[in-house]
Amino acid sequence: MELADLHQPRTLQEAIIHFSDLDVALQTMVRHRWPHGVRCPICGAENPHFLAKQRRWQCRNKHPGRQFSAKTGTIMEDSPLGLDKWFMAIWLISNCKNGVSSLEIKRAIGVTQKSAWFMLHRIRLAMQTGTFEKANGTAEADETLIGGLAKNMHKHKREKKITGTGASGKTVVMGILSRGSGKNKSRILKAKTIADTTKETLHAEIKAAVATGATIYTDSHSGYGGLAEEYVHEVVNHAMEYVRDKVHVNGMENFWSLLKRAIKGTYVSVTPPHLDAYIDEQAFRFNEREMDDGDRFRMVVSAVKGKRLTYRELIGRNAAEGDAAGDRDRGRADDGQVQQPAQPVAARKSKRGTAERGRVEERAPQAPI
Repeated sequence: MELADLHQPRTLQEAIIHFSDLDVALQTMVRHRWPHGVRCPICGAENPHFLAKQRRWQCRNKHPGRQFSAKTGTIMEDSPLGLDKWFMAIWLISNCKNGVSSLEIKRAIGVTQKSAWFMLHRIRLAMQTGTFEKANGTAEADETLIGGLAKNMHKHKREKKITGTGASGKTVVMGILSRGSGKNKSRILKAKTIADTTKETLHAEIKAAVATGATIYTDSHSGYGGLAEEYVHEVVNHAMEYVRDKVHVNGMENFWSLLKRAIKGTYVSVTPPHLDAYIDEQAFRFNEREMDDGDRFRMVVSAVKGKRLTYRELIGRNAAEGDAAGDRDRGRADDGQVQQPAQPVAARKSKRGTAERGRVEERAPQAPI
């Protein structure tokens, strides 16, 4: 298969036209997956035979699975959807500042909502930007609560979920940001759900992401006490001030506002087992905010290889919590509540997303695509 010099689309309109040609889409995938030439994903042999009519390759060595496609060994493996649809979904989620719901993907590329939900979770896996790099300059650490406002809940739901303080029934998320300087922009080093805000938990997360001796800024939460033993630790007391010279956590507050805007405005209802995937999605867009749309798209396409997420694994996260239906990120305006595990799918009467009078509900797929 000969690779031609391809035009690199920079806008959504250009991308739709460009990738509508499946041969062009295949060449794009090959360039990003195998920049040094196609190799068998099983044995690593070079120069496999290209089967043009099938758009597949066949390894010259005889072994099980010798025929493979550009999707084999990627997040797209076993998907019957064409690369043109996959690339549009990747373009949208990579570049929509507040995320994109599965119902919007359904309407945009012509698939079922269930397929779109599964696609988006697989793309979020490729968007993960985990790193072993530690901040050795200046860092900010902060935590936030993700969950619905008690005043927006129905009385019986409020009585069930709100049984203690304001944090009751909500999920704790912690983030650590490495401050930039000059052309190096600030980056999210870590953002994830945590079990609690105790000193042991917060210190462990900071030690894993910030080098000893670095400067770290936090708020006055008691869980950050004792950091001065290993770091240059400065505290800003939000009861009195939000900024004192360079001491603030406004970088992390900025990220939290973007994350909550996506959850409240686009996804609306996300179950705790899936929340980390939505955090990874927002962290990717935040860290690569200086790129243009085309570069962000190509970065995700280059990261699809070596990652696999099956439907069983995806819903297994919720099954462990007693909810086999997954999360429901809805395309409507609501309170952004992080839902607690719901009843098993067998007990639900409706298996379809509903759309009436502006209320559209996004549900997890019931069968793999």
